[in-house]
Amino acid sequence: MFIRKEIDLGHGKTISIETGKMAKQADGATVVRMGDTMVIATVVSSKKTPSVNQDFFPLQVEYREKYYAAGKFPGGFFKREARPSEKEILSARLIDRALRPLFPDGYYHETQVIINVISSDQQNDADVLGGLAASAAIMVSDIPFANAMSEVRVGRVNGMFVINPTIVELEGSDLDISIGGTADTICMLEGEMQEISEAEMLEAIRFGHDAIKKLCALQNELAADVARPKRAFTPLQIPAELRDYVKAACETSLKELAYKPLAKEERAEQTKEIYGETVRKAIEHFSAAISGEALAADQSRALCTNEHIIEEEIHSIEKKVMRRMILDDGKRLDGRNLDQVRPISIDLGLLPRAHGSALFTRGETQALVSLTLGTKKDAQSVDTLTDDKDKRFMLHYNFPPFSVGEVGRLGSTGRREIGHGNLAERAIKMVMPEEQEFPYTVRIVSEILESNGSSSMASVCGGTLALMDGGVPLRKPVSGIAMGLIKDGDEYAVLSDILGNEDHLGDMDFKVTGTRDGITACQMDIKIDGLDYHILENALEQARRGRLHILDVMAGSIDVPREDIGKYAPRLTSIQIPVDAIGLVIGKGGETIRSITEETGAEINIEDDGTVTIACNSPEGTKAAVETIKTLIAKPEVGTIYMGKVRDIRDELGAFVEFLPKTDGLVHISEIARERIAKVSDVLKVGERIKVKLIEVRKDPRTGKTKFALSIKALLDSDGGQNGSNPAQQG
Repeated sequence: MFIRKEIDLGHGKTISIETGKMAKQADGATVVRMGDTMVIATVVSSKKTPSVNQDFFPLQVEYREKYYAAGKFPGGFFKREARPSEKEILSARLIDRALRPLFPDGYYHETQVIINVISSDQQNDADVLGGLAASAAIMVSDIPFANAMSEVRVGRVNGMFVINPTIVELEGSDLDISIGGTADTICMLEGEMQEISEAEMLEAIRFGHDAIKKLCALQNELAADVARPKRAFTPLQIPAELRDYVKAACETSLKELAYKPLAKEERAEQTKEIYGETVRKAIEHFSAAISGEALAADQSRALCTNEHIIEEEIHSIEKKVMRRMILDDGKRLDGRNLDQVRPISIDLGLLPRAHGSALFTRGETQALVSLTLGTKKDAQSVDTLTDDKDKRFMLHYNFPPFSVGEVGRLGSTGRREIGHGNLAERAIKMVMPEEQEFPYTVRIVSEILESNGSSSMASVCGGTLALMDGGVPLRKPVSGIAMGLIKDGDEYAVLSDILGNEDHLGDMDFKVTGTRDGITACQMDIKIDGLDYHILENALEQARRGRLHILDVMAGSIDVPREDIGKYAPRLTSIQIPVDAIGLVIGKGGETIRSITEETGAEINIEDDGTVTIACNSPEGTKAAVETIKTLIAKPEVGTIYMGKVRDIRDELGAFVEFLPKTDGLVHISEIARERIAKVSDVLKVGERIKVKLIEVRKDPRTGKTKFALSIKALLDSDGGQNGSNPAQQG
């Protein structure tokens, strides 16, 4: 049965959702359209009963942009879509993060959501439409998922908020926030802003949430019309006997451990001991009970002696203990107050050959960040459905397994690394100098050496410090902080600079970056329903205070960028040449520009407007390249002295000398010396470099060509003959 729903969100933003025409063998499928941009989302969830030992929800979200959608060919040798681009990975993460917490607790059936962009008008980005389509596909399926989710993008153009702004509108917007939420709450945020205030950010979120409510209502209408029953699902029931026994066996020990301010590894070791002892005792106890048939049900027998199930119960108690400690006593696992930031240490210039570097350590999280400056040719070529621009600022984030004391496989860059690097990149991008002011390509690499909470925010701080250490003229320093939340009923506590355990056992991970004057980027994931704006307002204010504290500590190490770039960074010099002289500098097939590079060691880039950028590690090479280019484009002027090269000799006529590139003039035999000479070859040789003076420029009336008359004798006359009469001495 084909069903189509449509909604007008204002300002020409009309969105339609349809189902029943395409991909009918999937558990659920929808097509969402806005303008001429269309996405199809499908969902399939396995009906196979998961193992009782499974403790995670195997949800896979894939987002793919098909190049045919925009009438384009993919790049590369094979000319077909291959591995996902960073844009596709980041879009998939946006959708995954918003959907995952909305599935029922204990639903562990393998589930796959695939979103394909099948039409693109190259003005409306499909990522947030993909989130809407994915939720709608699940809503019309038989998969248990009762709470519709929608995603929108919020921009602000000319002071007015806009839902799902076009690419053109975003270019004039001072914020770009993707928001995912249900009718009742916000569950995901990600975006970048040009130093907006906390109040403005809240206003943008409220504006986006109003649109989300309408889109969720539209999905509910669609699901009601489809009227497909949801499949039966009952989460695994843990026997009350097991719950009571585990609580009695370990709650006191876990509570005592929680109140000890310990290092991460020490806490992990002691926690492991409690787990091991509790599991051993529980298995012994229930094995004896089963043999005496105190437990009647077969499933209860199996669960009560299952190590994995027992560990899950211990984890549940550990979570409650930590949360109550924070809510009741305002104390955290490492002994800090709720709004206290861990101790920070900073070391600059640790890497002697890098163009800038910083080691940023906050508590047990440490990032070694390096800066590399390059030229235009080092820029990254970005090819997506909506953007083919070169990227001249990159921040790459690496999270090796040793940073958390583990052994792991080193493979390709993971989704988490791409996501964290993108957040840090967006945070700093807002304060980078314009290309006209600083024409370098800039790459930041953050190597996480230790991690116990918010390594992405350490990358923001370390990245800012490395840029300043390398002499990059940032407009302002940027810092970042990760906020957490513990909420139980009406009670809640907002945590600053959260630990890894506080993220894992808590209800929110809210990362906020910014300068002293405003927010530059944010990312938020919520694990609970019902986050109200009062809590969000408190979290933003607490984050602002933490951000300013970190900026103060950073300023204690370096408060302004260094006056000069790093010792080993390439030096860039820019000059302007006439547009009609570009071909002259490049030469036939690039011959001239290659020869300049070979002779001087400088790399040369020429823009269409005549801007020439010269990159060289030596001042001498830069100077030689500049002089060569200026000579190439110079106009012959009467009275000017040139260093020329003898190209041809006619004994009875004179010598033809190249005094400017591709420009020859004649030194008549009478203009070579004061005295009369019999043969030109007696005085000059082909290939010899000599000084000449341009004494006349005239047009040949027969051919129309410009002729240049040069003189060596004029130079001899001007210096009173002090240099003798041999022209070779004039160079």
